[in-house]
Amino acid sequence: MNNQAIDNIEFLILIAGRKQKDAILERICSIDCRVVNTVYGKGTVKPNYLLDMLGLVPEENKIIMTSVLPKEKADAIFTMLLDEFHFGQPNSGIAFTLPISGMSF
Repeated sequence: MNNQAIDNIEFLILIAGRKQKDAILERICSIDCRVVNTVYGKGTVKPNYLLDMLGLVPEENKIIMTSVLPKEKADAIFTMLLDEFHFGQPNSGIAFTLPISGMSF
């Protein structure tokens, strides 16, 4: 694989609640993500007593999705996550990309 092809590929890392897994997976696959890997995890946020009494406990069950995508699709993914899954709001999820060229093999 030549360097020009590698420079055009991004590695997506996405962390969200498990309840959103199927919907997010369907949407990112429709935007041309490839090699999607899903891992289940558990968050470490500890709610305080008052929030627990009010039922405002953050979700502990998380998913970590990784995917390989063309660089030009990254903006579409982030726009979709902000608009449809409200990733701009606290405790909704986090997503970022890394260039494949910056990763070691």
